[in-house]
Amino acid sequence: QVQLVESGGGLVQAGGSLRLSCAASGRTFSRSTMGWFRQAPGKEREFVAAISRNDGNTYYADSVKGRFTISRDNAKNTCYLQMNSLKPEDTALYYCAAMNPYYSGSYSRSVSYAYWGQGTQVTVSS
Repeated sequence: QVQLVESGGGLVQAGGSLRLSCAASGRTFSRSTMGWFRQAPGKEREFVAAISRNDGNTYYADSVKGRFTISRDNAKNTCYLQMNSLKPEDTALYYCAAMNPYYSGSYSRSVSYAYWGQGTQVTVSS
């Protein structure tokens, strides 16, 4: 069983930056594709970014491309989401997610991910 704990959310002004962290338990972190999703009030959960387990390839939603950067530190069992040039429309509850080890599902679909954190709130004021 993998447990994911997000941190780093908060209130920031438009144009500002935040760095989210996702700490994973267990010994399989390096073998799992990791993703970030977000959900704003009244909206469906949407894909933000993902990083593959093996070659470290990264994938982004068009809405965050060029502003957000996903990375991982396998030695620390931690995945990061650096968010720059934040906009009010980035306001949401941000979730970290992990696929099962060695599984290669569609990185942008939430059903591909077996494990989820509780979320961390990001609020961007205008």
